[in-house]
Amino acid sequence: MAFSGSHLSKDFFDLVKAIGESKSKQQEDAIIMDEVATLKKRIGDAGVTKKKMKEFLIRLVYVEMLGHDASFGYIKAIELAASKNLVQKRVGYLCSGLCLSPSHEFRFMLVNQLQQDMASANYLEVAASLSATLRLATSDMIPALVDRVVKLGAHTKELVRKKVAMVLHRFYQLDSSAVSHLGDAMRRTLCDKDPSVMAAALCLLHDMIVATPKNFKELVPSFVSILKQIVEHRLPRDFDYHRIPAPWAQLRLLRIFGALGRADQAASEGMYEVLSDVMRRADAGINVGYAIVYECVFTITTIYPNATLLDEAAKSISRFLASDNNNLKYLGITGLAQVVESHPKYAADHQLAVIECLEDGDETLKRKTLDLLYRMINPVNVEFIASKLLASLESTNDEFLRADLVSRLSVAAERFAPSNEWYVATVIRVMELAGDLLQPEVTQNLVALVAEGAGGGGAAENDDDDAQRGEDDDDDALRGSAVDTFAAMLDWELIPDALLHMLAWILGEYGCLSSAMDLPSMAQALLALCADDARLRGSARSRSLLMTACAKTTARVFERDEIPEATKMELREDAVALASRFATSSDLDLSQRCIEFLGLLEVNATEKDAAVDFFGDVVPYDGSLEDPIEADDPNDSLGFLDRFVASALQAGAAPYAPPQDEDDDDDFDIDGGDNDGDGKGLKFEAYERPSFPSGAPQQQQPTQPLSGAMGGPMTPAQPMGAPQQQQQQQQQQPQQQVPGLTRGA
Repeated sequence: MAFSGSHLSKDFFDLVKAIGESKSKQQEDAIIMDEVATLKKRIGDAGVTKKKMKEFLIRLVYVEMLGHDASFGYIKAIELAASKNLVQKRVGYLCSGLCLSPSHEFRFMLVNQLQQDMASANYLEVAASLSATLRLATSDMIPALVDRVVKLGAHTKELVRKKVAMVLHRFYQLDSSAVSHLGDAMRRTLCDKDPSVMAAALCLLHDMIVATPKNFKELVPSFVSILKQIVEHRLPRDFDYHRIPAPWAQLRLLRIFGALGRADQAASEGMYEVLSDVMRRADAGINVGYAIVYECVFTITTIYPNATLLDEAAKSISRFLASDNNNLKYLGITGLAQVVESHPKYAADHQLAVIECLEDGDETLKRKTLDLLYRMINPVNVEFIASKLLASLESTNDEFLRADLVSRLSVAAERFAPSNEWYVATVIRVMELAGDLLQPEVTQNLVALVAEGAGGGGAAENDDDDAQRGEDDDDDALRGSAVDTFAAMLDWELIPDALLHMLAWILGEYGCLSSAMDLPSMAQALLALCADDARLRGSARSRSLLMTACAKTTARVFERDEIPEATKMELREDAVALASRFATSSDLDLSQRCIEFLGLLEVNATEKDAAVDFFGDVVPYDGSLEDPIEADDPNDSLGFLDRFVASALQAGAAPYAPPQDEDDDDDFDIDGGDNDGDGKGLKFEAYERPSFPSGAPQQQQPTQPLSGAMGGPMTPAQPMGAPQQQQQQQQQQPQQQVPGLTRGA
């Protein structure tokens, strides 16, 4: 609604000017508070004319728009909506629609006025009421208005019919069941002689088709015909925008095609020709044309696929990617992502262009490119794309983007790794850059790969000894590569916790395979790292794992005859000092590991001859996949403990006595007998009925007597006074003894 301003007072223009020239929020609030005080004082005057009230309501809209409460004037907006003057009526509707919340009770006061205006002979009043309904309608108001709105669909004025389609769309958004029966009426609206009415009906039809596409399959020829008429410029020039005919109607029709042609070959075949024509005509070098081309690409990838259309879509995308405009590049990246999702073969042709977008300084474009690169990954290009993703992970500080990159790198490495060595190196690099964001499953998979190797089976499962030896060599090469990678981290100042835990396990199990560091030096480096509080940041868990790694590496050193005794003695002294330092730690796990480590070192000091075999049995090399020893398995042996048992017995220790099997349940027979034949067992026969002495009254007692008020037995139907009578009968009746029970028990 346009105003010339001649009907507005100088006070209004001063208000607008003061708001525009305010230098701070506080100054603006002061202006609005003064305006609120003025409106409260003047809006309630009895002599205010409707023309003046119209201005007050416009000023009230400014108050609400700037975040202040103007509820004192809501009722005046309701009253002005009933004015006979069209301009005043529209201001009343406008103020009500902008200020009243959806749950405000004043909205229902307008229902009657809306009904009256819809029945008016003046089509401008009808149009005003329909426009107000768009803003004011709630789901509770629909039953009172829907019938009148539907009748207006046959109005002679195209403005009214267009607004009817818009109102019905709003009703569908509020409550789809309220207008679901109007599908036939909306179908007829497609044939309206005015293009604006048809275009307005497309919005409602699109939502209904998305919800239930099978109910509108027969409309495909009609939609195709409408789109052909649009692109062939059969509509009036008033609907053109920068020489593109009715672009918003084209976009809506393309989305409808996507919903109707999804997984439907018959429906899609009728769209192929018009889609090609639309894409060709829309590529006119203007933004709205680019929007139509993108929507065509999206529709082509959604409906039943056609090779010719997919090629045309790929060509259009290549022009977007080659543009210098970042907006068009973003459009090309988004469109290519849609194509690659269902047709990956088109990714290879645009890989270099996508990489160039990744190096762009636009952060939004870079994120979209990373998303597309992940979709383009395959076994051929996984190394190249993963390197780009790792570079982005290293350079970005955005936590959400980092988490997304870690997740995608983990999945890509798991699915498309060209070799085990590459997989291990990639996961280690991810752990180095963002170990705290890595899922535990990825770490477990890495541990399993290093421990089990590529073969995953033992020699008993492989009849070809040469092939088995080749697999073992490959496994040792993989482990050696991992060991060298982690050994290089021993002098780092800061190691992420996840990487530190992996380092402790890898070096503890396979440190002897290192080609970059000798074993004594590695053992000393592990001891130094375990003792460094600053580098471990006080983590007891990390120190516990490193303590175990120190024990295993030290054991490997003591097993090597070629290592000088002086080196072993120095290592033993350092290890004893470290383990003694943390043996009294408050962390029980760390304390236990230190005590066990001290025990191993004591064996090495007191029994050097047996120490080599002892270490091989207690901390064997590559023992992570060994089955635990079962005491009752004759194939397993704990013979390496015999000398310790003998020493303890000589010192006066009591010999080991296995527990006695005192379970007597097996002595009983379920059928009433027993294994020993002593007649004891479970009985399942019912007890015999008690026998009464001859001449005694045969009175049947209740099976489960209820408790009376005084604690005596009482039947459920016992009348008042019955306890005394029952007591007399019990005194006359001799005591009954149940077989198997003793009196007085």
